Amino acid sequence: MPKVSSVIVPYASYLRVYEPLAAFPEPERGHWSRYARRAERPSYQDELRRSLADLLPTPPVPVPVHESADAFVLEAEGVLCVCPWRTRLRGWQALAELAGDYPAPVLDALLPPLVRDQAAQDYERWTAVNPDARPWIRTSTWQVPLHWFVLVSDEEREYAKGSGEQAPVLRYRTPMVQARRRVARALKTLKDVIDEGPLIDGLVDVGSWLEEFHPRSLVELDYAGLVHVLPAAQLDSDHSAADVAEGLEALRGGDGAAAGEAYGRLVERWRAVRDRRSAN
Repeated sequence: MPKVSSVIVPYASYLRVYEPLAAFPEPERGHWSRYARRAERPSYQDELRRSLADLLPTPPVPVPVHESADAFVLEAEGVLCVCPWRTRLRGWQALAELAGDYPAPVLDALLPPLVRDQAAQDYERWTAVNPDARPWIRTSTWQVPLHWFVLVSDEEREYAKGSGEQAPVLRYRTPMVQARRRVARALKTLKDVIDEGPLIDGLVDVGSWLEEFHPRSLVELDYAGLVHVLPAAQLDSDHSAADVAEGLEALRGGDGAAAGEAYGRLVERWRAVRDRRSAN
């Protein structure tokens, strides 16, 4: 369980893929093998702080100059699994999405057009050399996207309230084969009822992403920084994966009313979380 730092960078949740060490080619495999033996490794809070520190200079540095050599590591059933940070790649991808999140004057004040244009050119050159690159981590701020909950089940929920220096933890971990199976089944259910929509689009996108990884990988949905802004009672009662599963099962059974009730609980829960964004 991560320790509470004196400086917490909150409000982001993560979807991570941990691939078995054998999935990495040499010399990267050797690097991660040595890295996993370190006595201490940085946390997701350390990753966020490093990214934010790059935005302080003038002009800001929206994307790291060098790719990170850090990763998240866990062992499952005797198999060492690694989730590389790839902060440079994720920085480029996040930068490309900013235009849809902020009005042009605000975006220009945060990151001048010249800085963004240079980063876009760097990304274009980099992808020409690395056309198959993909991130092991997806990030969302002030929410957990509802389609992420399709990948996991309530039985896989891990919640620890935290105490003293220990921060709360709320996360799910599931085998890759289970996550893929759930996405496929949910898409079939939804497409039998509706032709298109954001939930379907999100599932198609995340399903394609999951196909990029080793079948013996693990998928982790982590509330991460959200645990620092949500009250303990709200975290304790949050069973969003169960609500998603209940809604999908109701759709399969033709019970639109029950599906609507489950969806309503989800929307209300996560609207309350997003409302905290405007309150701050």
